[in-house]
Amino acid sequence: MPGSLTDTLNLLTKVTPRRAWNGLQVLGSYYYSKLTGKAEHRGLPVSIAFEPTTSCNLRCPECPSGLRSFTRPTGMLDEDFFRRTVNELSSTLLYLTFYFQGEPYLHPKFLEMVSYAASRKIYTATSTNGHYLTDANARKTVESGLDRLIISVDGTTQEVYQQYRVGGKLEKVLEGARNVIKWKKKLRSRTPHVVFQFLVVKPNEHQIGEVKKLARELGVDSVGLKTAQIYDYQQGSPLLPTLEEYSRYRKNADGSYRVKNHLLNHCWKMWHSCVITWNGAVVPCCFDKDARYQLGDLQKDTFRQLWNGQPYRNFRQTLLQSRDQVEMCRNCTEGTQVWG
Repeated sequence: MPGSLTDTLNLLTKVTPRRAWNGLQVLGSYYYSKLTGKAEHRGLPVSIAFEPTTSCNLRCPECPSGLRSFTRPTGMLDEDFFRRTVNELSSTLLYLTFYFQGEPYLHPKFLEMVSYAASRKIYTATSTNGHYLTDANARKTVESGLDRLIISVDGTTQEVYQQYRVGGKLEKVLEGARNVIKWKKKLRSRTPHVVFQFLVVKPNEHQIGEVKKLARELGVDSVGLKTAQIYDYQQGSPLLPTLEEYSRYRKNADGSYRVKNHLLNHCWKMWHSCVITWNGAVVPCCFDKDARYQLGDLQKDTFRQLWNGQPYRNFRQTLLQSRDQVEMCRNCTEGTQVWG
């Protein structure tokens, strides 16, 4: 879609000499580590994800927030802590995602935090279920400087949509998308780049063409077709799509299923990004939803201390030697999203 080029150019405007040099250091150390099998790291993360809150209004069946199944503490991100961390990283940080678990718009200061990161010329993105994009919030979203807004639209009819987005109202989501697009036009803003994210599962796979058509009609910039992570996939699941290209799992001869990913002993995410939970725990990536592999606490240490600390070094080394021994990695298929 036409907006994709604009979005790419917008991201490139955030690249400064210092951020570019940091990115080259990270990339170089990653390839050196792959080549030698010894975990070496230079630079700071190019991208981070902040968790505004663990709270959510929906009950999606494969989501810890929706299932209310966390064993870790739940709550909301402190704005002062967020600002301190951004201040520490802003000179090298290129991309900031306001999402891990929960619905970001439930945080009362969410858009103020977006504005703060945007004022530091960091590319900002978030993912939402779209139920809180009222006219007022839509305007504030555009005014905040948010660069990318991902809206989950997992069906084009209420009957199909609600099979995964339990408790959700499709028309409310579409109204929210219309509100954002309206305010982009009124305020003559190129941002945010609006994405319809379609989580492909068996109940909605027949609507892939329809969601692309719906996005065009509304003026949405792009559609992302995302494969679903299923927790208990080994014996199959009603959510597993029949379309092979949109499934993370492959059926074995005995009828059981396995992850398509061969789990090679490396992971780019461990070098260029991380996730920070609402209470300051740093975890390796978005697959660690319950923070079982916590690598540090930003309430106690600076980010630089943590990023270069022994726990992080040990974890990176483990991934280079025996990634298949890390439980969260066994259900990982990084990069499984198709754009349309």
